[in-house]
Amino acid sequence: MVTAMTILIAFISVLLMLVVLIQNPKGGGVDSTLGGQSANQMFGAARSTNLVEKATWGLAIVLVVLCIITTIMVSNTGGDAGIQLLSE
Repeated sequence: MVTAMTILIAFISVLLMLVVLIQNPKGGGVDSTLGGQSANQMFGAARSTNLVEKATWGLAIVLVVLCIITTIMVSNTGGDAGIQLLSE
């Protein structure tokens, strides 16, 4: 289960990096990487900025929650098992 959570954390991290890279540093909406004017016309400049910002915050929150849950899972499953194996 911990392996699945680790893979999920890695996937969310990659998505978060992509969403952050899509953002225009000047706050001007979706950059030309997603089609420039056609993307702005489809969503509108304000909507596309809000969508990317909400996606960034949502992915960041999900990432933090998954990290906390995984930490709790590892500590409950006996994180000392690796130390016991080494000492034998």
